[in-house]
Amino acid sequence: MHSTATLNRRKVAHELLAARSDALLVAGLGSTAWDAAAAGDTAGNFYLWGAMGGAAMIGLGLALAQPTRRVLVLTGDGEMLMGLGAFASIAVQQPANLALVVIDNERYGETGMQATHTHFGVDLAGVARAAGFAFTSTVVDETGLRDCIPILFDDARGPAFVAVKVDASPVPLVLPPRDGVLLKNRFRDHVGL
Repeated sequence: MHSTATLNRRKVAHELLAARSDALLVAGLGSTAWDAAAAGDTAGNFYLWGAMGGAAMIGLGLALAQPTRRVLVLTGDGEMLMGLGAFASIAVQQPANLALVVIDNERYGETGMQATHTHFGVDLAGVARAAGFAFTSTVVDETGLRDCIPILFDDARGPAFVAVKVDASPVPLVLPPRDGVLLKNRFRDHVGL
């Protein structure tokens, strides 16, 4: 059942974030935070250190608090599987300014690369669709990624969900700042709170 994805997670993150304009970013625990940092650390990036399962809900809160700003959540399949209830909460609230992207390598990267449930057929885009997201997709190639990027940053199409199937090859470690107070303060200053 597993995917034969060939997309590189680091290149996917770079393409997504190159198109972000002034969108705010919540990067989930681990590899997606490293991918975002590798694409360029900015004050508009909020990285989660030690908060597995929280990225989607933090993104929801941010989208509701900042309805005139686009919010992008970049997280992994392991984290999203841990927080499946977030799909329902987001769908009920229907924040048009929220886009959720799951970088799906079908592995728990932080604990030893064990297979996640997506490896065995769990369809995260199907879960988002069933919950009531306005747009859902599973991307498996460059064409699909290019087609989805404009939708992710279109306020008329949210909440949007895209699962991007990537290969499980290791990428160089690029750590974002680890100081939680620094991250919180610079993000708050950037948002204007």
